Amino acid sequence: QVQVVESGGGLVQAGGSMRLSCAVSGRSFSYGGMGWFRQAPGKEREFVAAITYNGGTKDYADSVKGRFTISIDNAKRTLYLQMNGLNPEDTAKYYCAATPYSSSWFREVQRYNYWGQGTQVTVSS
Repeated sequence: QVQVVESGGGLVQAGGSMRLSCAVSGRSFSYGGMGWFRQAPGKEREFVAAITYNGGTKDYADSVKGRFTISIDNAKRTLYLQMNGLNPEDTAKYYCAATPYSSSWFREVQRYNYWGQGTQVTVSS
């Protein structure tokens, strides 16, 4: 069994920063990479950022490029998302997930097979 648990969400003012963490525990498994997705009420889950297991390749959605930074610590089996310059449009529930696929498929939500329960990020104006 694999558990994926996000933490670090909360309320922040526009222009502020927040760091999300995602801890993976349980049996070892092979994965190509891990990613962050988000979902706002009434909207579909959308890709935010992803990284290969060795941290060598990163991909970001255009809406967060230059503001968010994804990183991974394999020794701790932990994924991070540093979010700077937050704005109200970033308000959503943020999900962490693992995929066995290569970076070519990072933006495809259906390619991820282990998901956390999500952590809420709310940005006030």
